[in-house]
Amino acid sequence: MSQPLLASSSPPSEQSDDRAGAEEDALLTGQPNPQGPTRQRRYGWKFWREVGLFAWATLATVALIVLAVLYQHQAGHPKTATGHDGVDPPTGKRNVIFMVSDGMGPTSLSLTRSFRQFRDGLPPADVLVLDKHLIGSSRTRSTSSLITDSAAGATAFSCGLKSYNGAISILPDHSPCGTVLEAAKEAGYMTGLVVTTRITDATPACFAAHVNTRAEEDRIAEQEVGDHPLGRVVDLMLGGGRCHFLPRSMDGSCRADEKDVIAMAKSKGFTYVDDRRGFDELKGGSEVHLPLLGLFAATDIPYEVDRRFEQDRYPSLDEMAQTALEALTRATHDSDKGFFLMIEGSRIDHAGHANDPVAQVHEVLAYDKAFSTVVKYLEDSDTPGVLISTSDHETGGLATARQLHESYPEYLWYPGVLSNASRSAESLNHRLQERRDTSSDDDALRKFIKKDLLGDGLGVLDASEDELKLLMDRPDITAYTFADIVSRRAQVGWSTHGHSAVDVNIYGWGPTTALEGNHENTEIGEFLRDYMDLDLKPITKKLTEASERFDIRLEDGSKKSWMGALPESGKGLDGFDHYHGDF
Repeated sequence: MSQPLLASSSPPSEQSDDRAGAEEDALLTGQPNPQGPTRQRRYGWKFWREVGLFAWATLATVALIVLAVLYQHQAGHPKTATGHDGVDPPTGKRNVIFMVSDGMGPTSLSLTRSFRQFRDGLPPADVLVLDKHLIGSSRTRSTSSLITDSAAGATAFSCGLKSYNGAISILPDHSPCGTVLEAAKEAGYMTGLVVTTRITDATPACFAAHVNTRAEEDRIAEQEVGDHPLGRVVDLMLGGGRCHFLPRSMDGSCRADEKDVIAMAKSKGFTYVDDRRGFDELKGGSEVHLPLLGLFAATDIPYEVDRRFEQDRYPSLDEMAQTALEALTRATHDSDKGFFLMIEGSRIDHAGHANDPVAQVHEVLAYDKAFSTVVKYLEDSDTPGVLISTSDHETGGLATARQLHESYPEYLWYPGVLSNASRSAESLNHRLQERRDTSSDDDALRKFIKKDLLGDGLGVLDASEDELKLLMDRPDITAYTFADIVSRRAQVGWSTHGHSAVDVNIYGWGPTTALEGNHENTEIGEFLRDYMDLDLKPITKKLTEASERFDIRLEDGSKKSWMGALPESGKGLDGFDHYHGDF
């Protein structure tokens, strides 16, 4: 019987499956198929389905391997702010706010976070604003030591280059380096500096001055108001340090000469304010006429823990930051350039030097508040912007732990001790010295120390006889004694009254991918430069070429460098420290 044209001529299905399996084995092994002739065969859908699945799995595996390799490459090669592997800055107008938490290390955040949670009855998950914006960390060594000072640290930020401890935007060969603030001003940006210490202190100075040693604060003051090879480069300055701007013969001056730098500033167009009333008349920045110089304290603005009782005299860091942001926003409203603003929580560092945990937590909280203000400003602004916050170094070798006795310690520290205190050790020391100057009655002095200073000021009611004796007999270390009394009871530890080499945190808002991970501090300066699309080399060239012309001629006909005297030989300039048996 004849079969239909399209009828199958293949064997029964069971035999067909066996044959197909044998053919697949032969294809994979390269061996002849023993179940049939070696002539070319047609393969069905099942075979091609298996081949397809195999090919897909192979491609997926290769893709995963490629992605893993790319990830490892990126992790080993951090991005820079522009070009190459980095994120390009926005085109057109942009604002840059750079915040410096001077002396604040990672433990400062732990200390303050726990203090705030205890004081306000908050859960462990309720953290600081800074905690929510942590992006990386920074290595802080200078060219002269593994432990930097603020001058070398800020030079890394301002110039993007390493230098020696004490250098104010000066390189190890004592040549000036152009700063991001100077280059920003040259490019058309408005510029500002806001601090709670002297405006002539190391960090603000490094953005607008060039001297060989940070002690040249008189010269720094002159340069900051425009006695400078580039002319005036700062549009707004708010902080302390009035004494370096007043002639020596005037009350409140700490200058070594008769130069009136405030008069010099006014002659260069600066509006000048020096008290709370003058600050309030700025109306939060809406009534500012740039350039503006605001000096609200003879030296440093008081610690926040003390300033809050004197708000009628001194503005806070947050108030000054808000005023600066508003003033610079209005000044750049019709400009195709934005502004560069440096804001420093300066006195976190001083609290570390004093080993004062009470001052420390209130300074960090004040900084966190200002940071929050800047974040909100950027979130609400129509202008693209970026916020970078970091520290120049850690101060005090702070630890949220302290072993008081030879026996193995308990795992404890007590934030409640800090919440009982209402004054800094610095404030209590001033009050004690004033009392010493006006009274010679030892019994009355002892009662004053015990009740007014320890009891009311620190919340300490169990002072030992040894502690009272130290406060009575050693006025030279009174401030340290007050700080140690509260530190011991809180079980807060300190390893030094100086700086440490610990890595410090980097915080950010905006396009900050380039600073994720661990970086040299100079990379922060490079990021600021690149985000604003600046070239610092022409600025450095101008400063170098102007040096001879701008040197100061003295009365005897000799010349003095406009960058001040060189450091004494051996003062931190001869390479890294060497062990010398002092233990």
